[in-house]
Amino acid sequence: MEKKDSKKIIRKEIRAYRAAHTDEQIHSMSLKALNHFLKLPEYKQAKVIYAYMDCKHEVETRDLIRAAWSEGKRVAVPKVTGEEMKFFYITSFENDLEDGYFGIQEPRQKNPAEEEDALLLMPGVAFDEQCHRIGYGGGFYDRFLEVHPGLVTVALAFEFQMKEEVPFETFDIRPSKIVTEERVITR
Repeated sequence: MEKKDSKKIIRKEIRAYRAAHTDEQIHSMSLKALNHFLKLPEYKQAKVIYAYMDCKHEVETRDLIRAAWSEGKRVAVPKVTGEEMKFFYITSFENDLEDGYFGIQEPRQKNPAEEEDALLLMPGVAFDEQCHRIGYGGGFYDRFLEVHPGLVTVALAFEFQMKEEVPFETFDIRPSKIVTEERVITR
């Protein structure tokens, strides 16, 4: 089977798992993952967090962003324009975000984030124990990380997103760690 077809099947499977969970289950599992994440040395040392805005039952990031703000960390979230993704600082969910690409909340492009010394959270559809990642197929994070190779990367995922092995390409950029509601996986 072609890698592209395998990825498509896995994406469909994980979407079904996400849909099968209630909002309450997703929130509870997200809080458990958040507790693991907040203990990471990478998080504790970071002054800047490049976070994603969750949607469609991804690991929730709002509580994580609030925790970072309360610790005096700066937080930036991505905005997609065409094939490009850029990060912009936010200080408020209510004032700094609007609906954007695929209905995902995006920043209003006020304060560009151009820090090279930051912790980037990578979303994804599925992962394996070697930290290979299947994204959503747009390549935004791979392209962004090619240009910003010095960023520390951590992926957030639920255990149901972990597979024994996922198909990958040599150009796919892997996170250095994956944090789930049950554990932290390091490559």
